[in-house]
Amino acid sequence: MAAAQGRLSDGAGGMDDTNEGDPDGTRSAPPPFRAAVDQLRAARLRPQIEAEPTPAPKRLAPFAYALEATVVDGDQDLADGRLVLLHDPAGHDAWRGTFRLVTLVRAELEPEMAADPLLPEVCWSWLTGALQARGLTYGEPSGTVTRASSHYFGGLAERPATSQIEIRASWTPREGLGGVPEAGAHLAAWCDLLAQVAGLPPAGPGDASVVTLPQRRGPQSR
Repeated sequence: MAAAQGRLSDGAGGMDDTNEGDPDGTRSAPPPFRAAVDQLRAARLRPQIEAEPTPAPKRLAPFAYALEATVVDGDQDLADGRLVLLHDPAGHDAWRGTFRLVTLVRAELEPEMAADPLLPEVCWSWLTGALQARGLTYGEPSGTVTRASSHYFGGLAERPATSQIEIRASWTPREGLGGVPEAGAHLAAWCDLLAQVAGLPPAGPGDASVVTLPQRRGPQSR
């Protein structure tokens, strides 16, 4: 798949502190983490979403695995993001579990959408709606939605103003049999979010990673 590395080098709450010596984060990992990573590696994504492993953060948890993805339409990149699976076998008080998913998603916005005062709430609902649409149970969701605009002056005055949305979020996936979360399903939900942010139409019958999302959803907890 096409590389997405280098697109998210400006930081994501510690997500750029990478483990160069173990980019997959699977060496000497416990079986539940290896099983979860195997699910991520086996996932089939919508054709417009290109993803590949990337070096994972090394200080957020004893074990980590990361993916970067880009939503591509022809030669145009519509959105990009990073998803990190963290695992601490001893558990984490803030997570209330041994696994945590951390993400950064961002995309350029159309002027009409950028002006919507409800945009941050709607973007957060896209995340929670994607998880709910996949039937996933999760806990301790947290995150931010940031809207930024750039205006150009002087020698750049001819450029139109641009706006960008950025979603940073994390949540704790429910652990199933053997302490293994449904990592593949969470990846599919994350791809649904990417597609929604990119403005892709709903998936056709043969597409695996996108479903129609509700416009307003509240956070769900265990």
